[in-house]
Amino acid sequence: MKSNVADDVLRCALDLFAEQGYANTSVQQIVDAAGVTKGAMYHYFTSKDDLLFAIHERMLSHQERRLDEITAAGGPTEDVLRAVCEDVILSSIAHLAEGTVFFRSRHMLTPERRAEVKRRTREYHEKFAAIVDRGKTEDLFRVDISTSVLIAHFFSDVHYLPQWLDTEGPENRSEVAAELTELFLRSIRRIDA
Repeated sequence: MKSNVADDVLRCALDLFAEQGYANTSVQQIVDAAGVTKGAMYHYFTSKDDLLFAIHERMLSHQERRLDEITAAGGPTEDVLRAVCEDVILSSIAHLAEGTVFFRSRHMLTPERRAEVKRRTREYHEKFAAIVDRGKTEDLFRVDISTSVLIAHFFSDVHYLPQWLDTEGPENRSEVAAELTELFLRSIRRIDA
């Protein structure tokens, strides 16, 4: 079966960025590892910057698609938020290397790409915020703390996963997702409820 050149290049770039850092990885090293020519790589990616952006784009697109699917299925607000939280944690664990490389190197993106990442992330957070806000109007969640702070609180745990989670360790991924989600939901439920 013929492999997909773009996927091979991206996988090799990710491995090299994770091993030796974005700044220390050359395009030549990437194409050598992928077993392709520079011309083949440039057919899919215009630069190293394009590769780093694609790493983030694939992960964010997947998470956004899943958020849309979960919210479209409907259900009680807290159940929807629980499902979204668990899903984003599980997908972040599944793509731990991508998240680690991206957060370590995103400051090296071009200003245009950084702006695009910020825009896409804001779109995702706005969809997430809509669920939290719906819960606030239903008197489920705290109104004494702004939605943006509640969202930052949740995603700080998600972004911290690469610092402590050993994917080869004893932690069960589903249990980690369920436990972090439960901690978050407990922290945002109305105090007087």
